[in-house]
Amino acid sequence: MNKKIRVLIAKVGLDGHDRGAKVIAAALRDAGMEVIYSGLRKTPEMVVEAALQEDVDAIGVSILSGAHMTIFPRILALIKEKGMNDVLLFGGGIIPDQDIATLKGMGVGELFTPGASTIDIIAYVKDWISKNRPM
Repeated sequence: MNKKIRVLIAKVGLDGHDRGAKVIAAALRDAGMEVIYSGLRKTPEMVVEAALQEDVDAIGVSILSGAHMTIFPRILALIKEKGMNDVLLFGGGIIPDQDIATLKGMGVGELFTPGASTIDIIAYVKDWISKNRPM
């Protein structure tokens, strides 16, 4: 029997706008995934610890505050530190194209900007999991 894909959706830092994160969480849940929503104002350490405790397949981070070049590398470092190298880190928010390219080069998965289709996000997560974490 296939286990459900487990995804942690997280809001990191002082950014208090969570509508987008909640929309993505609901879409992933509607697509049959188990979704854990972190709530607001989490630290990278709190996010990675929750991901470890919840045994997730993916971590989705929503950032609108402009701190993406600090937050994503810190989460990646913590993921590696904890030996969670088969966990997808993806995200979305207000992220300039140049920064998206840099972050993806570091090992962050897809980064979705405002207006991205939830269908595309669902397909991306399912495809990545099927290729990198066979159930």
